[in-house]
Amino acid sequence: MRTDLFDFELPEAAIALHPADPRDGARLLVVRPGAAFEDRIVRELPELLRSGDALVFNDTRVIPAALQGVRKREDAIAQISVTLIERRDPGRWRALARPAKRLKPGDRLHFGHDGTMCLAGALDATVAARGEEGEVELAFDLSGPDLDAAIASVGRMPLPPYIAGKRAPDDADTRDYQTIYAAHDGAVAAPTAGLHFTSELMAALEARGVSRHFMTLHVGAGTFLPVKAEDTSGHKMHSEWGEVSAETAAALKAARAAGGRIVAVGTTSLRLLESAAKGGAIEAFHGSTDIFITPGYRFGAVDVLMTNFHLPRSTLFMLVSAFSGLETMKAAYAHALASGYRFYSYGDACLLYPAAAERGD
Repeated sequence: MRTDLFDFELPEAAIALHPADPRDGARLLVVRPGAAFEDRIVRELPELLRSGDALVFNDTRVIPAALQGVRKREDAIAQISVTLIERRDPGRWRALARPAKRLKPGDRLHFGHDGTMCLAGALDATVAARGEEGEVELAFDLSGPDLDAAIASVGRMPLPPYIAGKRAPDDADTRDYQTIYAAHDGAVAAPTAGLHFTSELMAALEARGVSRHFMTLHVGAGTFLPVKAEDTSGHKMHSEWGEVSAETAAALKAARAAGGRIVAVGTTSLRLLESAAKGGAIEAFHGSTDIFITPGYRFGAVDVLMTNFHLPRSTLFMLVSAFSGLETMKAAYAHALASGYRFYSYGDACLLYPAAAERGD
């Protein structure tokens, strides 16, 4: 399909720079294809679900993958910003560097200081390779748990560029850009639909008879990037590592067999569940997925989707258009903009029901 079909105008004022407080006070747009839109609030989610429904959360934890440092080349020093985006092995990461033109293979990078202090204790790396569009591969002097600890010490939360370009990360982001149920380190971007959940909302959902289940997909930075190819067939999807345990798969199959709906919290949960589905039944899964969902895809694992509002031309807007229908989602986004909804990672959410033609039953 033509990529420009997924384009729309978004005023900068609609981009949320900070989350709602409290988290579950964010707005929630209910989208049922063929029905009028409903303007609700996230804390009202229990009223919109049924006893026996199963919520599926992505329990990945965002690591502080944004690093500030310097490149030293003989006597020349240059300031460098790096965002880690994919781990290659225990001591190597693929990363986005700015300004990338200042780097070449063999350069030494030093993080955790401003270039004027002693380098003792800093996190050091060598540029092992340079790719296209600002990508580099970094070979760190440390590896494994030692490297993880050093990154946690000197790194900051990797806010998306549409937020980081307008304000600096602050201490609140360490809390705000992490779900309350985050458990497994590895993501460099948050599963943002999950940011709306509070312990109070979780308790209300349990009282409603809605079960909750967890799986892990380590979200990569490529998730939020616009598609640059003129046609979706020319886009190469990023790969992300995920896991659905046998216990979770069995519980979800049982919930559906009993008449409950599988409700994915976030596009990352949906992508992993669809990757794990065999003939519509969710099975255990462990490995990488690069599933690219566009209109025409037949969903087999997910019945309802809760997600935030996404970028124009992004794979995520293509996914929600596949789920609820392109024209429905264009109308929903137009309604959201006219009604003052807040967009992107720190923005409001929507609860999407599938277009009848998109179900794979």
